[in-house]
Amino acid sequence: MARVMIADDSDAIRLVLRDILSIGNHEIVAEAVNGADAVEKFSEAVPDIMLLDLAMPKKDGLTVVKEVMAKYPQAKIILITASDNQNVINECLKLGASAFISKPFDFDYVLKLISSITSS
Repeated sequence: MARVMIADDSDAIRLVLRDILSIGNHEIVAEAVNGADAVEKFSEAVPDIMLLDLAMPKKDGLTVVKEVMAKYPQAKIILITASDNQNVINECLKLGASAFISKPFDFDYVLKLISSITSS
């Protein structure tokens, strides 16, 4: 079981992710609705892994990855994106994000990815 933080400005996506994490018996330790909130709540909760939307208000996912990885270099972050902007995705991965998932996502894949990343 992993301690997971969800950072997404969409209520619907957060609800789906909560359901997926519940099925996988993961503990949700924090939720954020914008990028600024994500950085602050990550520092408070220090989760095993963060599911992070790339396109959010106040701070985008790239900025969140930069700030979180600067303070917590061992942080595990899975990007979630509907965008096909490979440059931004690649930049996040270079900064230390663990993986990315394209929306719409497969429930089983999300759980397998979390398990794989948190067990490494």
